[in-house]
Amino acid sequence: MKKPSAGMVRLMAVAAPLVAGGALLAAPASAPHAQAQTQPARSEVLPGYWEYTTSVFGVRDTEQKCVRPSEINRFFGGLSTRKWQCTYHVREASNGRARFEGVCKDHKDRRVNVRLNGTYQSESFRFNGGAQLARGTPYIPATITARRISAQCPANAEYF
Repeated sequence: MKKPSAGMVRLMAVAAPLVAGGALLAAPASAPHAQAQTQPARSEVLPGYWEYTTSVFGVRDTEQKCVRPSEINRFFGGLSTRKWQCTYHVREASNGRARFEGVCKDHKDRRVNVRLNGTYQSESFRFNGGAQLARGTPYIPATITARRISAQCPANAEYF
């Protein structure tokens, strides 16, 4: 296998935290006026113990979190990470299909365009999409898959 170039390594270092960081780990940061432009994402997924896997450039990361009923909309529709705060001008979810488009920025004010879309059911979802590091460049492909492991969370579970 060919060794990645220094530029590709830098690209992965910036993109991986955005997408592989879970893309589901923090509160949504959508602007209120942007929400009015599209149907807001609403959760039809169930709370409980969830496992989700992100994949960017073939690098996979899997986490498990307990999601309370009061957090399910934030879990399903937030699509931000601990390191990246995202604002979505498009947040749509209905009839088993979801689409999110927006801009994420980190604590150093680096900005990345984000697009995700896919399907969901009450106990699973799969989003495909990616991140665009600079205007006019291609999106870096990424996937997020999630499944509800159980309705009840183990005693030692990490909460969302």
